[in-house]
Amino acid sequence: MDASVKPVIRVADWQAEREILYRLRETVFVHEQGVPAALEIDEFDPRSLHLLAEYAGQPVGTGRLLEDGHIGRLAVLREYRGRGIGKALLDALVREAVRRDFAEAVLSAQLHAIPFYERAGFAVCGPEFLDAGIVHREMRRPLKNA
Repeated sequence: MDASVKPVIRVADWQAEREILYRLRETVFVHEQGVPAALEIDEFDPRSLHLLAEYAGQPVGTGRLLEDGHIGRLAVLREYRGRGIGKALLDALVREAVRRDFAEAVLSAQLHAIPFYERAGFAVCGPEFLDAGIVHREMRRPLKNA
């Protein structure tokens, strides 16, 4: 990969780009992590803001912001990880949550991803729980006065 190429983060239209977003999530969550495919698309998708990360014009990552300030479905293709794409997606989702005047951003983090979210200002709150068969913890980041 060319180090001079920077990822582009943009808003994706769920209706028009659903297949692209789903393929990214399917690759990461269903194929890599064993999440049941039936759980990948839910009733929140049509009402959420979706972001798409593109690298050299190719879709490589996605994430969404729900109507209540929850961030989720943050996924970056394995071969593009470690390039700041996940951070860029998360930063953009947090900026949108601030713009929408949410008091805080909330997400459910897989245990291995907790340090990533802590570096972005999120703090663990609450016990471990299973979501799609994967252990998670809720994390929150205050947005007011941030």
